[in-house]
Amino acid sequence: MGDYLALMMFPALLLALFLGFPVAFAMMGVALFFGLVTFDTAVIFQFVQKIDAVASNFVLAAVPLFVFMGAMLERSGIAEKLFEAVHLWTRRLPGGLAIGTIVMCVIFAASTGVIGATETVVGLLAIPVMMKYAYDKGLISGTICAGGSLGTIIPPSVVVVVLGPVADVSVGDLFIGMIFPGLIMASFYITYILIRCMIRPADGPRLPKSDDDPPFAEKLRITLFALAPPVAMIAAVLGSIMFGFAAPTEAAALGALGSIMLAVMYRQFNLAVLNEAALKTLKVTCMIILILLGGNMFAGVFVASGGVSVAEELIKNANLTPWMTLAVFLGICFVAGFVLDWISVLLIFIPVFIPIIKILGYDPVWFCVMFLVVIQTSYLTPPMAPAIFYLRGISPPEITIQHMFKGVVPFIILQLLCLVIVGWFPQVVLWLPAQLLGFK
Repeated sequence: MGDYLALMMFPALLLALFLGFPVAFAMMGVALFFGLVTFDTAVIFQFVQKIDAVASNFVLAAVPLFVFMGAMLERSGIAEKLFEAVHLWTRRLPGGLAIGTIVMCVIFAASTGVIGATETVVGLLAIPVMMKYAYDKGLISGTICAGGSLGTIIPPSVVVVVLGPVADVSVGDLFIGMIFPGLIMASFYITYILIRCMIRPADGPRLPKSDDDPPFAEKLRITLFALAPPVAMIAAVLGSIMFGFAAPTEAAALGALGSIMLAVMYRQFNLAVLNEAALKTLKVTCMIILILLGGNMFAGVFVASGGVSVAEELIKNANLTPWMTLAVFLGICFVAGFVLDWISVLLIFIPVFIPIIKILGYDPVWFCVMFLVVIQTSYLTPPMAPAIFYLRGISPPEITIQHMFKGVVPFIILQLLCLVIVGWFPQVVLWLPAQLLGFK
């Protein structure tokens, strides 16, 4: 009975969340109640161990560093420079403004690592320009939402810094394994926009040639000035991890320092900006670590109560094939993403799923990357899509919720296609870590 009691923790948690309790306290409260029922006061010692484990996990030191890096870059002027440089080259293409926006999202996501920051910053710059040239409102909405969501699957990502320790896999392997899936997804977006606007030019008209267009040499100068700093930062953060020069935490420290240097270079650095970035870092980090602590307590009680063994037994009795089991796990994460934020989905389900994934013989790094794609897809999927809520906060009233819902559908299909490719060809994820880090 005690084993099956562990399964009741999930409906109890969902009930607490629907009643309005904060995620961290809901997980802690459910863990405390079921822990006392199952282990009596001995569960307190387990909780103390969980607190010590979270506090002493040096990998999590990368969280505030990446958050600080993103907060500083929002104010450094890098987005404006990138916007100008990228669109110099794409504006004459069909749907060129939207294509340039996706390219900019890739670069900015690889520079910040913070979900939501990319969509907000890029949206504020790109929406007015695309509206000015009468782009289709659905295309505008889908482009901003899909491009902004790339922060989940383009490294460095704060999601991965939390996911690695929870799934007991290397953060460096995840960072490197994400690169190809992220680039494939961005390529799908660009190809779709280009083909759509070639077939229906009114959806994304080419910009007319202007007399004040800069000459080729001036374009190169503007591009070099705008791209060199973020590329240098990306090289410092990802390159140091890829070639084994630095651990993720050390690379995050390089990125934080680089963001300050960029703000100084673009003459945006002052004490007010530093204070604002520090306060945002403190708030976001405290939220993440508190939820992580609650998730560890919840998972600890569930595992110690025999919950994983019961889940394995249920799957065995259901006679599901390994692929069907994998599909069920990803489907649960996708549906949970409708009502829960990414960190809640990660902390509730990954500790339960990963042991079973290993028993089935699947690579946990491969599964984690597929999990990231699924979370990104649920991030876009109506009716509870966080990406649409971000967009509603920065878009003009002419772009309605109907435009947003309609606009994200093609990009959701492209994300699912990327998921199929990653699932069918695991080497898309596993080849590059094996080459660079010797990961097997």
